[in-house]
Amino acid sequence: MTVRLRGHHLLCMLTYVGRGYTPAFTANFNAIAARLSEGEDILLVDGPDDICAPLLAEDDTHCFGESASRRDRTALATAGRQLELQLRIGARLCLTPATLTNLREAFSRAVPADMARAGLRRACAGCDWAALCTGIAERGYDGALVRMTGRVRLPRNRPARA
Repeated sequence: MTVRLRGHHLLCMLTYVGRGYTPAFTANFNAIAARLSEGEDILLVDGPDDICAPLLAEDDTHCFGESASRRDRTALATAGRQLELQLRIGARLCLTPATLTNLREAFSRAVPADMARAGLRRACAGCDWAALCTGIAERGYDGALVRMTGRVRLPRNRPARA
């Protein structure tokens, strides 16, 4: 199977500790975190994704909003630069221990309050969860539910380097 993720959820998964908008959202994200931890492929999608699913029936969900779409574009661009990959809608990504570590190290180095140094966290500007995520990163991602156990897989959209 494949986990369908929108761009900014590549960042959310780094610090997700089992807290969310609703109990259904949290249960769903917990299940997705387990799938990602097992190495399930990611398909990058435009707009609402598998994580958004429990919120889509709500009248005022932010999942369809321009701010979420803007975060998606920014996250794809910054994560792509960090990973040296062309991350775009329709691309597939294999989450590996090295990829997760790379993204978390870049996330930890970023300074969200200073856009010149925000780096990977540029997409987090204005997010209600930013302070929580900062605290999780500062604690070394203790309690984060996406964990890789050493299984290494090469990404499909970039050839292996010799």
